[in-house]
Amino acid sequence: MAALMTGERDIGGPAQPLLSVKSVVRHFPLGSKGLPFLKDARNVVRAVDNISFNVLKGETLGVVGESGCGKSTMARVMMQLLQQDSGELIFDGETVGSRALPLREFRRQVQMVFQDSFSSLNPRMTIEDSIAFGATVHGVSPKDAIARGRDLLARVGLDPVRFAGRYPHELSGGQRQRVNIARALALGPRLVILDEAVSALDKSVEAQVLNLLADLKAEFGLTYVFISHDLNVVRYISDRLVVMYLGEIVEIGEAEDVFAHALHPYTRALLNSMPSVDPTHRTTAAPLFGDPPNPIDPPNGCRFHTRCPQAQDVCSKRAPAVSTIGAGQVTCLEYEPDSGYVPISVVAAQEVLS
Repeated sequence: MAALMTGERDIGGPAQPLLSVKSVVRHFPLGSKGLPFLKDARNVVRAVDNISFNVLKGETLGVVGESGCGKSTMARVMMQLLQQDSGELIFDGETVGSRALPLREFRRQVQMVFQDSFSSLNPRMTIEDSIAFGATVHGVSPKDAIARGRDLLARVGLDPVRFAGRYPHELSGGQRQRVNIARALALGPRLVILDEAVSALDKSVEAQVLNLLADLKAEFGLTYVFISHDLNVVRYISDRLVVMYLGEIVEIGEAEDVFAHALHPYTRALLNSMPSVDPTHRTTAAPLFGDPPNPIDPPNGCRFHTRCPQAQDVCSKRAPAVSTIGAGQVTCLEYEPDSGYVPISVVAAQEVLS
């Protein structure tokens, strides 16, 4: 499937990409290292398979998709915790890992908040030491790093006098996640990647953390990449939305546009799976059947065609290219004029006439 690339958008002026992900591939080989069969492309898990998109300065980019679609792998490649097999990352005009932007400097400007707030923190370090550690590694004096850590604790709503000397096991889940956010901000990053950062929290605590993230974004001029399974949370916090399926991006668009008029059948199925407390909008049928295909041997053509209610013969033979529809982009043969795909409305009309 062709790579998906978003352009710039106007929010009181053109927003330039802060991070560009270009044709990135990350596969995981199976079996023991060094065996000859590992050179065979059929024996790798295609976790991220040729994806491209932009993260615009000052935005919150939401990323959604089923478990196993490649969201977390993509996040770790963006953070360079995993090295891509091919493709490149461009951060503010410089290639990540080049002489102009070595990994050490890149990681100072890009930080990550993980899902598990407990395992993210060193159990043998106090809270203030955990927050200050990254700054000291990057050359800040221990005294200044501790002072900055205490200031950040206060900014995330934790009293430094009460919490600075505590250990992770003495804090609640919400408090630990606030510490992780403070630690991520200790180096003054420009981009923060949040990988399921609120999914393990109670709803009341989740709301507090989301409001905190919004306040910190405004205060520090941050850019977020927000990965989540909770579509209501994504809708609340995101400016634009990326939808992933089986290692590929199937749709990108403005968040409200995607929620109001989803283009890809998979996106519509995801939105239809959202629970509702409104009795007039209850889901009575499963929005999607079957399990995702094996990422070791994905289907030919469109990877979603094995589960798509609108699939036609051509969908199994031809991989869709990127189609631009309004402000959004989608990879589906339905939107390609010469693909051979017959729109569902035309099929229905032909059935009526016959």
